Amino acid sequence: MTASTRYLAPTGFDPIFNRVVNTLPKLGISVAGSRLLAVRGRKSGEWRSTLVNVMTAADGQRYLVAPRGHTQWVRNIRVAGGGELRLGRRVEVFTAVEIPDADKVPLLRLYLERWGWEVGRFFEGITKDSTDEELAGIAPGFPVFRIEPAA
Repeated sequence: MTASTRYLAPTGFDPIFNRVVNTLPKLGISVAGSRLLAVRGRKSGEWRSTLVNVMTAADGQRYLVAPRGHTQWVRNIRVAGGGELRLGRRVEVFTAVEIPDADKVPLLRLYLERWGWEVGRFFEGITKDSTDEELAGIAPGFPVFRIEPAA
């Protein structure tokens, strides 16, 4: 597996846990900023959804980080160019701009500061206290997208 193909599939109890927590945003419940991300499938055109953490940076920009790597939602959003963030009946349509690897270090650090307790196991020893060089080294395996309002 290379950084450009890095993907950690759900294992063990993960699929069951994911199904349970994916129902929370449908009920209008957000845990630590979570939303249900909906993106059209790149082949089927059908809506696919998964729980994501929406991160707001100090400058007010919002981001999605893929801690499991180049997942299906990442591949779909690259083709679709955006999607929807859902919480209860509220739907926010957005476009997504992928962040270059060279610009990911502060965003990955912020993500780990906020959600390291939840997603740290996917970062394989890298923490919010890791050096910039260590974060830059893993950046290609962690897609990051800036969320922008749809036109």
